[in-house]
Amino acid sequence: MRLFESSQTHLRLLMPEMYKSRVLELNASDDRGINVVRTKIKNFAAVAVGSGHQSGYPCPPFKIIILDEADSMTEDAQNALRRTMETYSKVTRFFFICNYISRIIEPLASRCAKFRFKPLTEEIMSSRILHICNEEGLNLDSEALSTLSTISQGDLRRGITYLQSAARLFGSSISSRDLITVSGVIPEEVVHAIFSACKSGNFDLADKEVNNVIAEGYPASQMLSQLYDLVVEADDISDEQKARICKKLGETDKFLVDGADEYLQLLDVASITMQTLCNMPQEMTY
Repeated sequence: MRLFESSQTHLRLLMPEMYKSRVLELNASDDRGINVVRTKIKNFAAVAVGSGHQSGYPCPPFKIIILDEADSMTEDAQNALRRTMETYSKVTRFFFICNYISRIIEPLASRCAKFRFKPLTEEIMSSRILHICNEEGLNLDSEALSTLSTISQGDLRRGITYLQSAARLFGSSISSRDLITVSGVIPEEVVHAIFSACKSGNFDLADKEVNNVIAEGYPASQMLSQLYDLVVEADDISDEQKARICKKLGETDKFLVDGADEYLQLLDVASITMQTLCNMPQEMTY
């Protein structure tokens, strides 16, 4: 979640003409290694600034350094930045924008106040998407609007990207299936087909559905995510069964990140899910 989308959004603290001299923003496309910390960031942070209200702006007596996607910085660069923060904290404030706070070293994280932003609600997402559709002349029915909010998972930027891609591919009239196609989300009927095959207890049928998923080119990680949602929301499965299935989904996700074969991992998930749902023995004896 971004705090600063452009140079126009400066929290109304600084006069527009002062933005370049008071704010330094570095994003993931910039080189943010240890040399940048020792030169560019340090030099910017070291220069003192004046204070006082100007033309209705508060104009605080400090500068701002914004490090977007700070979790991609190297550990050496973060360690070098710690000393810079300590030395120039009176004249410079640091903003770290990151997706994974665990990738920020503890000495930096402990020196910051943490603000976590929740995904946007469906009402806010829908309101903004409809505004964009009206401005761009796009036709989006209620089902497509609900689908877009769901697959975007509260990320408005992702939702706008999906909408833009669908408009370029399918024209001004966009359906729910068009949005699913451009987003890479697996159709619900495909996910339900695998889950139903697991419920049936027929391994050959489950193997066939897994083969279909791989043949269609659907990403295994996306299938795990949607299977997880399906399992958690199911009313006819006990908590113990859900826990066993979800544990396997988590293990498989780790194996996929490590480079395991997608077909074999999905088949493993299907077999464990089948054993769990059909109360089959968890360990095979020979």
